[in-house]
Amino acid sequence: MPLINLLELLERLDDVHIQMLDLAAVKKQAIMDNDVDSLIDLMNRESKLMKMVGQLEEQRSQAVYSFLQGVGIRSNLSLNLSELSRLVFDPDDKSRLLQVQNKLSGTLSELKKANELNQKLIEQSLAFIDYSLELLVGRPNQDITYHHPADKGGNAYRPGLFDTRG
Repeated sequence: MPLINLLELLERLDDVHIQMLDLAAVKKQAIMDNDVDSLIDLMNRESKLMKMVGQLEEQRSQAVYSFLQGVGIRSNLSLNLSELSRLVFDPDDKSRLLQVQNKLSGTLSELKKANELNQKLIEQSLAFIDYSLELLVGRPNQDITYHHPADKGGNAYRPGLFDTRG
């Protein structure tokens, strides 16, 4: 019974990660469209899914501990699924565990790639915004200190969006 509970939890974890993968695709489009309202909504939905992942991970940890106790191991070892599968002797259960492991691993790999792409898109958007602001306001490395208007030695002209001289 503990193994069946563990398998169900792993499948639920995979389902939640697939939902996060779907959100990552929508988030990519929202980033490209510069749709801030959609991004905020997506991040709220993503936060709820992350909370759910945390809860499922806690339940998974408890299920692993119960399984280990069921096979006679009294300590709470930190085993990955491959190591845990060596303790499963029923070939059907072992096959199902390894199948769920492969599926979850693939989903997590895809999610990682999608998140890395979204991060790069956000970095590019921020770089473009910085460049645009630099064009409008002027370079930040220009001398911005006060110079008396009669002092022609300083950089009296600073190109920018607003010309306050009359």
